[in-house]
This record gives sequence, C-alpha cells and structure tokens, in this order.
Amino acid sequence: MAEEKDLREEEGCTEEKCAGCEHADNCPSKMGPESFLEEQNQFSNIKNVIAVVSGKGGVGKSFVTGCLAVELARKGFKVGILDADITGPSIQKMFGLKGNATGSEEGIFPMETEGGIRVISVNMLLDDEETPVIWRGPVLASVVKQFWTDVIWGELDYLLVDLPPGTGDVPLTVFQSLPVDGVVIVTSPQSLVTMIVKKAYNMAVAMNVPVLGIVENYSYLECPDCGKKIHVFGDSMIESIAAAIGVPVLGKMPIRPELAALSDKGRFEEVQNDTLGEAIRVITEL
Repeated sequence: MAEEKDLREEEGCTEEKCAGCEHADNCPSKMGPESFLEEQNQFSNIKNVIAVVSGKGGVGKSFVTGCLAVELARKGFKVGILDADITGPSIQKMFGLKGNATGSEEGIFPMETEGGIRVISVNMLLDDEETPVIWRGPVLASVVKQFWTDVIWGELDYLLVDLPPGTGDVPLTVFQSLPVDGVVIVTSPQSLVTMIVKKAYNMAVAMNVPVLGIVENYSYLECPDCGKKIHVFGDSMIESIAAAIGVPVLGKMPIRPELAALSDKGRFEEVQNDTLGEAIRVITEL
C-alpha cells in the first residue's frame, strides 16, 4: 500500500483527474484486489469445480464425494476427484486403486477407476500408503495446489474436491487457488449440527463461493424387517437449518452397512445410492 501511495504522489495523482493520464490503465487506485487463482495444467480442461466440505470430521464427507462422483459418471459425465484431505486420504482405497501415479515432463497422470473416474491422492505419491503425512499447513496447501497445476486431468465436466474437515489452511487454499463453482456441505443429525453447518457456510460466503446445499449423512437406519426408520443420532434438524441460511437440502443419506462394506473392499463404483438425486440435479444445472 505504501508503494501505491508513493506512486500516486510521485505522479501528482489526486484520483480526481484520471482522464488523459498516461498511467490511468495501470494506476494502483484503479486496480481490483489481487487474484490468487492458480492456472490449471496446460493439458487440463476442467469445466466445473465442486468442493465437498464439512465443519467437522466423521460425517462421511469422502463417502458423499464418492457417491456424487459415481452418480455423475453414470450419467455420462467425465468426472475427477481431487483428494485434498492430505493427512487423512481415503478416496484411493474406496475405489480400489493400487500402486502409484505416473508422470511425464508435462505433469502427473491421475489414476483411473474401472468406471473412468480420474483420481489423485497423496497416497499415490508415497512408497507406503501407511506412511503418515506429518507436514505443516503451508506444505499441505502447496501439495493441494500442485494437484491442480501439475496434474494432467484432461477433459473433465466435473472435478470434485474432497476437502479436509474444518476451516484451516487447505480449505482456504482451495477456495483461493481453484475456481470453485459451488460447495456441497455434508453434516450429520447431531446436536452440534447447527454450529457445524454454519461454520462451513460462513467460510464459503466469506470466500465468495456459492453454497449449493446440504447433504445429511447417517440420517437414519432402516429396519431390515419392518422398514421402520430409526433415527440413531436423533431427529433431523437439517430442514430448519437449511431454511435459516437459505440453502436447499440436497439429500438425506441413511446408514447402510452394505455400502460401507463395498467401500472397504475397494468396490465403491458398485454403490447404488438413490438419495442424492437432488444433489445431482443441482450440480448438473450449474
């Protein structure tokens, strides 16, 4: 700011006589705020970026990310998943991807599932997937940016970014560095839900990123004998919370042990989920 002021004073600028000034086009007083957006890899063409966020951990955010990716791919869209949860990656195992990512002088190639979903995760760059990632915030943020700038994604209709929980360095980096088109908030029906949702919502608003809606995971357990819905974590409050902040409910996902089993076996693309139809509709209408 001091440099901008010195430049204006040096040129005798009063910000009232811009007409005809030879420096008008580059005058600091006329420039907008600096953009931190990073350029995607030259061999990538990503049309839409959707961030999946949560205010706290343990709500099934990666599970929802995977479900959205599978459903979009089934509709014929070209889909990628950027696993930005660097210290707790799970996407690679969910989709049964083994080994390491490869690359060339142009960049890193994402791994591809049997259904054609392209995935990049930090485990693909480690010799041992059980090696803990003990890195400080700036290093984590740098890796996430490299997943955008250095990965050769090719043609994608949708890139889903699976963010770590909370409002720390990595979510901030994604919102500032990637052209995020919308945010899906994932939560669960617990008493902390109001605070959880509002934290995620307020961060998105502060970063000027539109919130597409909320998905409630672990919403209920359906009795296999009588079909009764059992609210294991208490009655849902998601409708009232969504109404209070002015966003739609995109889905209420039940607890289904068979889906968790498919995830553990790396067969996530076999998951059948009929509860995210509204979420898919909103995303595909962007």
